[in-house]
Amino acid sequence: DHRDLHSFPTRRSSDLDILHGVPREKGRLDEKFAPFLDRRIDEMTPVELAILRLAAYEMAHRLDVPYKVVINEAVELAKTFGATDGHKYVNGVLDRLAQRERMVEIKGPRG
Repeated sequence: DHRDLHSFPTRRSSDLDILHGVPREKGRLDEKFAPFLDRRIDEMTPVELAILRLAAYEMAHRLDVPYKVVINEAVELAKTFGATDGHKYVNGVLDRLAQRERMVEIKGPRG
């Protein structure tokens, strides 16, 4: 059975950027949010850690996506896939990260 690859939907370059960028920058991303954790990174659940890395990457590299959208998407992922109150933890960490990473946006007229 031969599949025609042209029939598959094309991905946006931003999707591929995230797909490759998060693993490539894993260490730098961890450093960005580690100061806001109440535990070591190796003690985090894999789901919450993956969500924080994804959101940290978007905050740093996807300035076209408002920080509130990044946080909301991460919280929704944590509600769906994370531990019972994991979404609250993700929200708290990302809110503090946004204060550092997106200060200009937060202080701006639409923050």
